Amino acid sequence: MQTRVLADKHSLGEQAAVDGAAKIRAAVAARGVANIIVATGASQFEVLDALVQQPDIDWTVVTGFHLDEYVGLPITHRASFRLYLWQRFVSRVPYPLRAFHFLNGEGDLVAECQRVGDLIQQHAIDVAFVGIGENGHLAFNDPPADFQTKCPYLVVNLDEACRKQQLGEGWFSTLDEVPTQALSMSVQQVLKSRSIVCSVPDRRKAAAVRDSLLGPITPRVPASILQEHPDVTNYLDRESASHL
Repeated sequence: MQTRVLADKHSLGEQAAVDGAAKIRAAVAARGVANIIVATGASQFEVLDALVQQPDIDWTVVTGFHLDEYVGLPITHRASFRLYLWQRFVSRVPYPLRAFHFLNGEGDLVAECQRVGDLIQQHAIDVAFVGIGENGHLAFNDPPADFQTKCPYLVVNLDEACRKQQLGEGWFSTLDEVPTQALSMSVQQVLKSRSIVCSVPDRRKAAAVRDSLLGPITPRVPASILQEHPDVTNYLDRESASHL
């Protein structure tokens, strides 16, 4: 595991995007295609903005997968991660992606997990863009996370700390509006990625960063499992790194 501390979230986003873009290009050069996982939330604003501007990526051979989505939230809601990914990534790449597989949390949840799970098992993931939550979650795997399941996607319950983070980031007007469940990529599926680019800005995540990077590997701190992956680079700003 490598950790890079940048001056601010804009520098963090730029460097994470440069790193991720290099990994995408390398996959295309080696195999003719690239497969990526794309995260959402405030931590990814600068990353995705910089990623879509990186030069010399043949996006037409890139397939993307959605990391997580709320249950019961329509795509028209400002907090919808399908909307987020369309606005901030899919519609902004210079050329249409080969495919992007969105998660839909509005219908049969078990069937949706199976549908996208079947798809991702047909694609070896080259690079996963992820973050770490204030409660240490990885994707929407809140503590205590399931470190054992082999299912690519699952329905999870969101704890109060996670829901308060979503409220604090301005996605919802009240805590009652924040869904209590989500569809999430499993921890083991994230770990199957060849490389992981983990971007975590802001002081409010400093304790979670410390516990994830330096503490014991435990389901109580889901992102601590990243310590076991052979190719993870954490991109922090001075604020998120302040407890290291």
